Amino acid sequence: MTGHTDIRPARPDDAPAIAEMLVRMGEDLNDPPSATEATIRADGFGPAARFSTLIAEADGRPVGFTLYFPHYSTTRGGPGVYLQDIWTAPEQRGQGLGAALLAAVAARAARDWGAGYLALSVHGHNADAERLYSRLGFTPDRGLRPMALTGEGFSALAGEGVA
Repeated sequence: MTGHTDIRPARPDDAPAIAEMLVRMGEDLNDPPSATEATIRADGFGPAARFSTLIAEADGRPVGFTLYFPHYSTTRGGPGVYLQDIWTAPEQRGQGLGAALLAAVAARAARDWGAGYLALSVHGHNADAERLYSRLGFTPDRGLRPMALTGEGFSALAGEGVA
């Protein structure tokens, strides 16, 4: 990393910067986010926060972030952490910031939740990210393939459920 870079937990007043970095990540991946500054503020902070975020700053300017949350695996027999998003500014890439952000997530999750693993998904066309993850020791997850149910399909299924 060039210059001095700090990694710290996000604060509610970071919501605009997080939203902007999500937009930039979406542009990089051709996968625009639906999350907004308002949803980030509502869902990412307070006693019922649904996720945690770390911000990387260089000279007081946001240059990267991670968004993650607790995960549990019955096959691994314990808690872990799921990394939903990680992004670094183009000028920071290839200098160790991505690895530093991943290490910070792992350390916090191990300390705060007793996490014993870090899980993530990678866009198939993001070769740089795949190289980083491989270099750090990540491997395909036992043949698992992420799937999602969204929109009307999710609403219909949720409407059928009774708990």
